[in-house]
Amino acid sequence: MMFVIALIIVLVGLIAGFQLSEGRSEKGRYIIWGIIIMIAFAPFLSYLIGVLYGVLVRNGWAASIMMVLFPIIFIIGLINLLLGIYKKNEEEHNK
Repeated sequence: MMFVIALIIVLVGLIAGFQLSEGRSEKGRYIIWGIIIMIAFAPFLSYLIGVLYGVLVRNGWAASIMMVLFPIIFIIGLINLLLGIYKKNEEEHNK
């Protein structure tokens, strides 16, 4: 049941990211996807991958891979967010 809930949250985050970034500038897309990656993808995707890998190899310690995946995915989202915040607008750049 926990797998289904985590998968639903990841899919809802994916759909929300596409819906919210539609029609936005590149700067806005970076900000939206950075927040979505940090809030929806990092914790739940690392949980899904870690627990499924632990079950497949039949080792409880293998599930600790989520402790490695979470910061990596979170930092990717943080980089996207910071790119969106500090990116110059194309309209301002062309003036």
